[in-house]
Amino acid sequence: MCGIAGFVVSDRSSDPGATLRRMADSIAHRGPDDEGFFQAVTRSNSHLIGLAHRRLSIIDLDAGHQPMSDTSGTLHVVYNGEIYNFRELRADLIERGHHFSTSCDTEVILYAFKEYGEACVDHLNGMFAFAIWDANDEVLFLARDRFGTKPLFIYQANGTLAFGSEIKALLQVHEIHTEVDMLAVWDYLAYRYTPGPRTLFSNIYKLSPGTFAVWQNGQLKKNRYYSPPDKLPRIDTMLPEDPVRAFTEQLDQAVKARMVSDVAYGAFLSGGIDSSAIVALMSRHSTSPVKTFSVGFREQKYSELNHARVIADQFGTDHHELLVSEQDVIDQLPKLVRFRDAPVSEPSDIPIYLLSVNAANKVKMVLTGEGSDELLAGYPKHVFERYVSSYQKLPVVLRQGLLEPLVDALPYRFSRVKTAVRNLGLSEAEERLPRWFGALSDRERTDLVAFRPPTAHNTTYVQFDAHAENVTLRRILYFDQTSWLPDNLLERGDRMTMAASLEARMPFMDHKLYAYISSLPDRYRLRGRQTKWILRQAMKHLLPAHILKRPKVGFKVPVNKWFQGSLRGYLMDHLTGSDSKTAHYYRKNKLDDILRDHVEGRHNHEKLLWSLLNLELWHRQYFGTEG
Repeated sequence: MCGIAGFVVSDRSSDPGATLRRMADSIAHRGPDDEGFFQAVTRSNSHLIGLAHRRLSIIDLDAGHQPMSDTSGTLHVVYNGEIYNFRELRADLIERGHHFSTSCDTEVILYAFKEYGEACVDHLNGMFAFAIWDANDEVLFLARDRFGTKPLFIYQANGTLAFGSEIKALLQVHEIHTEVDMLAVWDYLAYRYTPGPRTLFSNIYKLSPGTFAVWQNGQLKKNRYYSPPDKLPRIDTMLPEDPVRAFTEQLDQAVKARMVSDVAYGAFLSGGIDSSAIVALMSRHSTSPVKTFSVGFREQKYSELNHARVIADQFGTDHHELLVSEQDVIDQLPKLVRFRDAPVSEPSDIPIYLLSVNAANKVKMVLTGEGSDELLAGYPKHVFERYVSSYQKLPVVLRQGLLEPLVDALPYRFSRVKTAVRNLGLSEAEERLPRWFGALSDRERTDLVAFRPPTAHNTTYVQFDAHAENVTLRRILYFDQTSWLPDNLLERGDRMTMAASLEARMPFMDHKLYAYISSLPDRYRLRGRQTKWILRQAMKHLLPAHILKRPKVGFKVPVNKWFQGSLRGYLMDHLTGSDSKTAHYYRKNKLDDILRDHVEGRHNHEKLLWSLLNLELWHRQYFGTEG
């Protein structure tokens, strides 16, 4: 697990060595164990090439220095991630005549590219972002893993191409000039995160998951090599004799593969079914107690520590706990905005970061349960979405004149019902699917925002690639897998753990497991109101019944109460104070109404207010008075 950066520039007057040093230093937290640099000039003398690397050593600790070159000295790679099938792939490449000098997965990537070219990505099972400079063909090859578990950002303008694991590395290149992308701000206010490929910085974008890019002769071309299988309707195929057992075996293999490490490792344990399943399976393959790490809050209503202790006791783990308070929000939030180079879209980022810092004192790698909900249909929205067609067949006068006003008047403890009714009434999937976890509908966004994005259309939701003929469940899962997951949850997971120099591995993010689940009928994911059916069946003999039957809780942080109490002044100062950089984005009367309704307990606007607060903090970090 590492951090990578680099550039191709046409300006020969720049100092590539100093630039690479600044880029590497800016992401030193991603790789505190080692650093390396490479620079070259193209044969035509038209471009400078630079590669930088920071290393967090997990496998083959004594070797694996990067940038790494092949024996001919013509291929040079910098890489971030882990390839779980690298041993099998290495053996295959040796049979094909390649010679290795290390036991690390970096060298496997290098020779896989030498053997298969662009198709090398099809042979890799893991999480990765890497860059290879091919001096013979004068080609820069950039690639990102199938689900976007590892980040890769790109800047391209005015003859300069730069890339990096984090945006802060790109901002170290003097040739790069950027400003706030107002179209991305407009989308952020709907999604609560910045949907790819945009970022909040103009001319800086995310290389999409499952995509590689090739730079040659000043041109960059992108190619999507993978899409999650839920993109397409299921093909009716013969089921395995025991689908649940086959699922258990595949998940067990995914866990086992991710336990390969030359350093101490553990697991994040929340007490929910996902992380509990991971710990249960890890215990099968570990000769010593698994180290587990849990975080909770002083407000018992929001804390899951008791559930985590049940699992820790059952499997005899070496268990560690951490308590987080509202003061931690004030203390950590500005720093975490800087680590993320973006608004901290989820309050849970803060406890995850603090838990990562705590865990990094004892291990260098953890397994987590991230990705299960997006694979197995684990959210209430997956249940509600099935009723869209039926709800919208009701007469408009009944829906808008009676049901929706009645539900809207309910106390905000019925927030799940209120959200469901509001969203079921949105006929366009491009608006509805982001709205389930989003901040604002198009109408609400128009009412609040005082600016209009630089486009002829007010609605600028990303046109995600979901086929119209796909069934309802798979369409929303595909949206989750290609937007909500990579642009929010995985981005959060990468940034918060790597900020603490900790690697996180996610067994549910295994593309073979995805292919298997997608091959099954939808009833193996969702039955009635029971989510993640196949996982619950698989864990029946491993986990306590009350863990299996617990409803989806999520990593809930009591921001709602904090904004009404101890964080009220902090919120007001940032959004409406004289130093606010974003207050002019909003209609003052509307924003005041939203704030008043929340702090006085009439409506729960915590998602929206958290998003606005973080957008303000991001402006202060990166654009100062220009915000």
